[in-house]
Formats: sequence, C-alpha cells, structure tokens
Amino acid sequence: MEQVEIARRNLDLLNEFMQYAFEHPGVLDQIPSGAEMVILPENDPELAVENTRTVRALEEKGHPVVVVKLRRREPIPEPKIEVKVG
Repeated sequence: MEQVEIARRNLDLLNEFMQYAFEHPGVLDQIPSGAEMVILPENDPELAVENTRTVRALEEKGHPVVVVKLRRREPIPEPKIEVKVG
C-alpha cells in the first residue's frame, strides 16, 4: 500500500475517533500524556497490518503506545465538485 493511501485512510480513522471523542470526552483521559496513539481498524485488514507495523516500530524504540481498535465506517464517497462561473 502506498504511503499516500495509508495516510488518507488513517486520517479518515482519526476523524472518526475525534468525532467519538467530541461526544465522549472522557475517552481522551485514557490516553497518557506523551503516548503515541495508533488506530487499528477492525474492518480494514490491509491498513491494520500497516498500523501494526507502526506499533511494533514504536515499541522497539521504547515509545509508549496506545492502541485503539475501531470499526471503520463505510468509505465516504468522493464528492463530485463542479464549479460554475458566471
């Protein structure tokens, strides 16, 4: 998987997590200060493999890691944008 696609999917996951955190702010109290948070999507095995590699790399460097398991929503359809001038 290309890095751009990994980043896009992770940003989608982070957006979903932040929406949840906005509605349930207490969840943020579970994340220690200074910890790296990695989201493992339960229904995107390809991204889960990539993010598991990230978890291992962070652990090997001695970084504290918080793993969040999250079921990804259906992909958001790409909007079709039409700009009309005049």
